Amino acid sequence: MLDTSARLLKLLSLLQTPRDWAGSELAERLGVSARTVRRDIERLRELGYPVRATQGTAGYRLGAGAAVPPLLLDDDEAVAVAVGLRTAAGVAGVEETSVRALAKLEQVLPSRLRHRVQTLQSAMIAMPGDGPTVDASVLTAVAAACRGRERLRFDYSAHDGTTSRRITEPHRLVGWGRRWYLVAWDVERDDWRTFRADRIEPRTPTGPRFAPRELPGGDVVAYLGERLNVALWHFQATLRFRLPAARVAELITPTGALIEPVDENTCTVTMGADSMHFLAVFAGLIEADFEVVDPPELRDRLARLGARYLRAAEH
Repeated sequence: MLDTSARLLKLLSLLQTPRDWAGSELAERLGVSARTVRRDIERLRELGYPVRATQGTAGYRLGAGAAVPPLLLDDDEAVAVAVGLRTAAGVAGVEETSVRALAKLEQVLPSRLRHRVQTLQSAMIAMPGDGPTVDASVLTAVAAACRGRERLRFDYSAHDGTTSRRITEPHRLVGWGRRWYLVAWDVERDDWRTFRADRIEPRTPTGPRFAPRELPGGDVVAYLGERLNVALWHFQATLRFRLPAARVAELITPTGALIEPVDENTCTVTMGADSMHFLAVFAGLIEADFEVVDPPELRDRLARLGARYLRAAEH
């Protein structure tokens, strides 16, 4: 059986997991009686840990206190936190704070873990560049709205400098490269949208709460990746093919193209490229009738390309 001090540390470690713990479950984990668990809970409270009694389940949960209590991390968690603090970038106003937190953490790391952190860090290279920074308060506000499933209103600055007001149901906040993106349902546009966090200026208050929607495909990282792969190209185009989406997906590489079904026999393909000419050539690789949704200039490029093909066929 664990001695009292070791048992209290083990109990604190369990309570730091974000869940409700029944007294009987804690007793089983610690190998003691339920009465001993209740006594240990009181000892933790006397030490300043806000252990709350949960309603209805006769259980316990570690609540938020006026001061941050010591955290108990296992080896992998400690290494992950240390590496994260060292490599954190793109959040304005927390750089100095991250350094102080890292110094405190490394001071108490055992030598074996400090060696693991140093080994990982020596093999990692941060991408150079002066990418946009995000105010920490913006990330906190957006993340809180995602977690609380509350509508988020904000002013959004587009790449051309124009500003619009958005009302969204935030889904996830995703870090991609040196930038943060919000994936959300745009209420007024009745569709999913992605927003760069450094261009968001939240409005208060948030709310009301909403029932979460199912993201197309279910994978937020894949969803964002598809849209970013298109957005990063200098030219973009949207075509409507008279072919099922599943069939088009078999014919082209998904990187740089976003395929969306219209009905069982039709789909749209949004693609990106370095030139309008390549977009015209790429469209012809899919053996199906199609029409240009956007941009209009692509129609002229297709006409010129088609004339060349006809001259070649005549000879």
